[in-house]
Amino acid sequence: MKDKSMKYSSILLKLSGESLGGGNGQGLDPKVLERYALEIKPLAVAGVRIAIVVGGGNIFRGLQGIGKGFDRVHGDQMGMLATTINSIALAGALRLQEMKAQVFTATPMPAIARYYRRDEALREMEKGTIVLLSGGTGNPFFTTDSAAALRAVELGVDAVLKGTRVDGVYSADPEKDPHAVRFESLTFNQVLQKNLKVMDLTAFTLCWENNMPIVVFNMNVKGNLDKLVRGQKTGTIVK
Repeated sequence: MKDKSMKYSSILLKLSGESLGGGNGQGLDPKVLERYALEIKPLAVAGVRIAIVVGGGNIFRGLQGIGKGFDRVHGDQMGMLATTINSIALAGALRLQEMKAQVFTATPMPAIARYYRRDEALREMEKGTIVLLSGGTGNPFFTTDSAAALRAVELGVDAVLKGTRVDGVYSADPEKDPHAVRFESLTFNQVLQKNLKVMDLTAFTLCWENNMPIVVFNMNVKGNLDKLVRGQKTGTIVK
């Protein structure tokens, strides 16, 4: 049954791969997977339709492979496979918490997961299944931010929620500049004028052109995701 108190009835949650690696940002930390599953569960119980895109930086970053024996195309392909590994792991953690989860891939991997088709993903979301959209866009030279923006627009969700380790968008890097100021809300124009880092430019432009709000928030604070979806102030909204 859908909870009418929710501000967003459908979301795309973007998570970094490094966040799944725990303290060192590498590999997969079962405790982080469990914690994230528990953060997501209240939304699923409330009837929110959920899609998730996870990065792959905890396993392999294509750009870091350039100059070390990998060209950009092969590096990005390895990164796409890394996102699939992460999605399978998170789906398993969600199922352990008695949620329905389905992994889709942007390129055919029939023995591993379902090939992404927009209408099939929508049908699963309507049935209450959490869909994990892996493999990026299926093409090199696009980040998982771009994949998240593309899938959000395709699926017609209410917002892209970008879970990070900071509590919003700042005037400078808050981990380096103690005087950095946090913004509660911004327009797309203001982000460009202030040269703020929200998503990569391709992803940001796609959201802007399609009036898709982006909310940047701290995923590592317990209850933050639930608060955000219920409309309580947390993070920074760009709209």
